[in-house]
Amino acid sequence: MSSNSSNSTESSVHIDLGNRSYDIRIGSGLLQRSGSFFDLPHATSAVVVSNETIAPLYLERTAVALKQHFSAVHSVILPDGEVYKNWETLNEIFDHLLAQRCDRKTVLFALGGGVVGDMTGFAAASYMRGVPFVQLPTTLLAQVDSSVGGKTGINHPLGKNMVGAFYQPQRVICDLDTLKTLPSRELSAGLSEVIKYGPIYDMAFLDWVEANLDALRACDPETMAYAVRRSCEIKADVVSKDEREGGLRAILNFGHTFGHAIEAGMGYGAWLHGEGVGCGMVMASVLSQKMGLVEQAFVDRITRIVKRAGLPTVAPVLDAQDNVGRYMELMRVDKKADAGQIQFVVVDGRGTAHVRPAPDALVAEVINTCCAG
Repeated sequence: MSSNSSNSTESSVHIDLGNRSYDIRIGSGLLQRSGSFFDLPHATSAVVVSNETIAPLYLERTAVALKQHFSAVHSVILPDGEVYKNWETLNEIFDHLLAQRCDRKTVLFALGGGVVGDMTGFAAASYMRGVPFVQLPTTLLAQVDSSVGGKTGINHPLGKNMVGAFYQPQRVICDLDTLKTLPSRELSAGLSEVIKYGPIYDMAFLDWVEANLDALRACDPETMAYAVRRSCEIKADVVSKDEREGGLRAILNFGHTFGHAIEAGMGYGAWLHGEGVGCGMVMASVLSQKMGLVEQAFVDRITRIVKRAGLPTVAPVLDAQDNVGRYMELMRVDKKADAGQIQFVVVDGRGTAHVRPAPDALVAEVINTCCAG
């Protein structure tokens, strides 16, 4: 693959889900290329859902390419941020679809990061009981994780992503050029989801990530293209085996149980999702060590990689009076909780993950250790 992004070769990863199968296309300049949108469901109109940050950068070029395939291209511009991933903002999409008299063949395009993708997907799953949609992820986190696999939804004040649906896109188009405009904090947040694939699935990939972290943080085109492709390959394999998270797919939540508690406890938007996941992976590694699954050297390595990626490794105090209690309270409303028992993704240091409960006393030790730094 050429290191010149404008000439980078397009690659694709297939998600095998029977009649819901689709491709993830990865390359540079894909949003402005009419060919990116061939062979999508036939419809008169397309609706691009984006946000106030991304629309000025990429909406026009995307709309020009879409007009080669659709008679009418509309847009809905949402406010930017995790704090807006709620019913009120979701209704803005429905209001537009109804005002424009969009029918059940209308194709929605999610142009933005994970928040835009999750809400557009949920709107597509719900409007007229289901219309087609396409993911156009513009952040690293969305390209390697949230745009792939069909999880859609919104947040509730009591829990993250607690209202939603499994609904697969028709296609995912990862234009690597969009990563060039990402602030460094957003790029680091996306690296957390790249890092996680190593401990849960492929330790050789973790070795590669560790060796190439500087190039990844510099958004080197060739290095980033491989990181996105390999991450998508791993997620595609997991999702094709367990689309609705009946078992195996839960391993993709490594670091997320602790991370979601941090996000909710701090207030959505205070920490980026990837920052919560990064710190959550450190906490989950500490838990794995306390359960006898990994050595301290593994914990030290994950902590070092997360820190080098520009992510927090010391957990925040969520309640000065009862910090452990607040963490436990938030984790018990996590979707992975089973009969009120919190389930954690723990790792064995060999590229295999397990979903297990842990004694409250052990979890309390982890929280106290990680909040103290």
